[in-house]
Amino acid sequence: MSVALRERREELELVAAEAERARAGAGRLVLLRGATGTGRTALLEAVAEQAEAAGMRVLRARCSPDHTSVPFGAVFQLLAHGPGFDSAAGEEPDPPGTPPHRGRPARLWRLLRSYADDVPLLVAVDDVHLADESSRRWLVEAVRRIDRLPVLMVVTERSQYDIDPPADGLVHALSPALVRTRTLAPLSAGSAAELVRSALGRPVPAELVDDCVRAGAGSPLLLRALLDDLGGTAAGDAPAALPDNCAALYPGSYAAAVSWWLDSAGPTTTEVARALAALDDDEKADEKADEKDGDSAIGGGGHGDADAELLARTAGADPARVPGWLTAMTGLGLLRPGPGGRPRYAHPLLRDAVLSSWSGALRQAAHHRAAEAMLRRGDRAEAVAGQLLRSAPVGEAWATGVLLDAADLAVRDDRSDDALAFLRRALDEPMPDARRSVVLTELGSLEYATVRSTAGIPRLAEAMRLPGLPRDRVRAAVALGTALARQGEARVAIDVLRGLENEHLTGHPDLVRTVQTASALLSDHDPGTRREVYRWLRETAERSPQLVGTAGQALLVRYESTAGLTSAASAMRRIRALLAQPADPLAEGFLLGTAAAVAQWADQLDEADRLVRRGLAGQRTSLLHPMHLALLNVRVDIAAARGAYAELLDDPVVLSPVVGRLDPANAQAHALIALVETGRTEEATALADGFDLRNPYDSWELNRFLYARGVLRAATGDPAGALGDFLECGRHQSARDVVSPVVTPWRTASAECHLALGRPRQALALAEEELRLATVWNTPRVLGRALRVLGTATGGRRGLDLTDRAVRVLREGAGGVSAGTPDVMPEAAPEATADGDGSAAPGGEPVETELIPALIAQGRGLTAVGDRARAREALREAAERAERLGAVRMRAAAEAALREGGARRAATARTGSGSLTASERRIAELAAQSRTNMEIAELLHLARRTVETHLTSAYRKLGIRRRAELGAALTDAGSRSGPTGPGTGPDRDRDRHRRGTQA
Repeated sequence: MSVALRERREELELVAAEAERARAGAGRLVLLRGATGTGRTALLEAVAEQAEAAGMRVLRARCSPDHTSVPFGAVFQLLAHGPGFDSAAGEEPDPPGTPPHRGRPARLWRLLRSYADDVPLLVAVDDVHLADESSRRWLVEAVRRIDRLPVLMVVTERSQYDIDPPADGLVHALSPALVRTRTLAPLSAGSAAELVRSALGRPVPAELVDDCVRAGAGSPLLLRALLDDLGGTAAGDAPAALPDNCAALYPGSYAAAVSWWLDSAGPTTTEVARALAALDDDEKADEKADEKDGDSAIGGGGHGDADAELLARTAGADPARVPGWLTAMTGLGLLRPGPGGRPRYAHPLLRDAVLSSWSGALRQAAHHRAAEAMLRRGDRAEAVAGQLLRSAPVGEAWATGVLLDAADLAVRDDRSDDALAFLRRALDEPMPDARRSVVLTELGSLEYATVRSTAGIPRLAEAMRLPGLPRDRVRAAVALGTALARQGEARVAIDVLRGLENEHLTGHPDLVRTVQTASALLSDHDPGTRREVYRWLRETAERSPQLVGTAGQALLVRYESTAGLTSAASAMRRIRALLAQPADPLAEGFLLGTAAAVAQWADQLDEADRLVRRGLAGQRTSLLHPMHLALLNVRVDIAAARGAYAELLDDPVVLSPVVGRLDPANAQAHALIALVETGRTEEATALADGFDLRNPYDSWELNRFLYARGVLRAATGDPAGALGDFLECGRHQSARDVVSPVVTPWRTASAECHLALGRPRQALALAEEELRLATVWNTPRVLGRALRVLGTATGGRRGLDLTDRAVRVLREGAGGVSAGTPDVMPEAAPEATADGDGSAAPGGEPVETELIPALIAQGRGLTAVGDRARAREALREAAERAERLGAVRMRAAAEAALREGGARRAATARTGSGSLTASERRIAELAAQSRTNMEIAELLHLARRTVETHLTSAYRKLGIRRRAELGAALTDAGSRSGPTGPGTGPDRDRDRHRRGTQA
């Protein structure tokens, strides 16, 4: 059975029954109604064949719009092939005054009766709605007379809801007793699917079948045309899924069928159909909008009447008719309810076919009208701007405002692609030069950060050339300078800033200070420029501190911290004082980022974390700013200092390359070390080999990466290669006046390499210098590390004393005690303890990464002097701490040292209550008491992120997934492990410390 005759058995049976009745002398009219493409013509042909087979004579007429001006044209088609038809007599017009029973209609009626005298007749008229008016009147009159004749009249009529109201149908003035009416329903999905599988002639993917059914929209016309394009029953390979555009189909039968369907509906309906397709041509964007807040291009403020009104305004149609059209098309299957119930074409291919014959200019005009209508009804800026993206330039201020508002919202939601599109389109609209400069600054920043630097820098340079407000010009200059510095053009970047300062900022001392601070920060990318800038900054601050501002003074604290000129306690005291002063909004980001870096170096990690979050919250991420990346770097530094290797490697920023740069960044350096510490050396090697360091930009981040690559080489048995990296890192750092070990402890790392290569004298010299500098900074981390390496290089009892001191310093730091070490450098102690701010963050995690290697060094030293009992205790503790931290490399080192000392390494708990650190247990117990993460953070003076990290680790170790399970898990674990006391938990650590001191 053909596509058009599927599910038409009832209609055929009805006509057969009426034909039998007509042959008995009782004729009637059968009206077959249906929408365009439902197979009316094919059904009428089948009816005619059925009648001929039953011995009836068939008179056919096919009406068309081309013949509506010819009177009785349809009737002539019916009777023209009869035996008594006289063309001249039939077409000759009646003389004036001819009575009805003698005129042409009467002659034609008598001719029809004469045909019926010979044999029963089937009068088949296709598309009677297109018949000329004279023929329609004649047919209506004939229906009134055939009830006693062997004549069956079967006509087809289009019955589809169009925007322009249709004329009255053929039977509106006839008695229902004279007519049998059947309305042809669309094909069911099951029949359509069966036809698709049959036509393609072989097993096809279910997705393709479903696509074809939806694109066919229940219309035999569309489905047949689509199957023709797919090859029908030919042996060609069908695609796995239907394409979304007609260009992918050949020979184009489907697009032609849709075009014919539109032509049949009339021009106004066609405009509405195309407008709907245009408004819905970004399906994914609409779905994203639905997920966000329920708005969309169609129905931004709701659905139903709002959808219809927008569609009517866009197409210029009657708003009272559009809702009915949407309902009718949904019933036919051409439309389906989309997200939120909005009407949407049943398949993207159908939507594309509706649009394919529409010119670009007309489509743009429709989007323009839609944007205006949506703006008037108060839709979201992003929905209105979505229409403007597809329209020609409007040339009015409202369009510019909408596009910029939409870009701002997209930036806040971290949707850079949308923001870029809105900003680019905004530049097509007229705006003052000052405003255009602001837009170019934001667009250039986004293009640099998300597309490519070569696209962003020209935009920023253009922004600098346009006039604007001084504050906006500073933003543009800082953005351009940041981009240039990241490209290795630090001197050019600073020249840009100085040029702005000299030419445009007279009378704006606050902006001058911001430019100077930015210059100092950007100079970090070039050692020579850095020395010049900081020399000027120091000299200016000594003469007139107000000229450099709080941010500039913070940079000087940062400089002195890395230059080995101040202690951590002094640096933090000065930083906190600067933070307490009022700050200009443009300069505040520089102050917060600098303060966060100093706090991280001072082991005030929770304070640093708070400063980072505050700084990032105040940053406009769409603008290039040197402090944005600096704050992200400090966040990574904090995770590394805590030994949060898993958290660090899960951060997508860490392993992602920085846009516009080929050299490694700080995040990649930390990732390299984290991979080494977690035993993933193959991945670490692949990461290191991914960068060509033969001609890199000379930046502080390169030095970090050289240090990290040295760690990798040392861990993989290449001490000579590692030493080369460490010394190269040190050479570059020293050239930048960075001598303190707070950033890259290259001296202790080099010393360990010298020891591995059998060069104790060189190792000793480096370790002693590191201890001197570490004592100046005076925090547990740097002191403990320096003491540990110096003790290893010294050896013997003196070396063991140094490693014991290292462990003691780190334990005291982990417990939140002051980091003063009077037995190393007494004069440093008063400053370190006077403020009561200490040198370590609460909770003990900041120095864990240094305490573990210190315990290993202590254990090896104790083994060397024959104190195997204490050695085993230290090494087992190191192994336990390393396991809790996930530090595979350090755990392996501790276990190796145990084996070398003749001890069997006791198994450490990897799961369960015994595996919880003291901090994890404390936080888990508070969480089990129904305290929120924020309450726990405030109670323990921790960052909320730290609380979340500890809870996640506790869940994993306890084998639970929900907060509600904590109480039972901790209670069960406590009953198994027994009461806490000396030798367990934090008390165990303190007890071991006391025994170590007594020994």
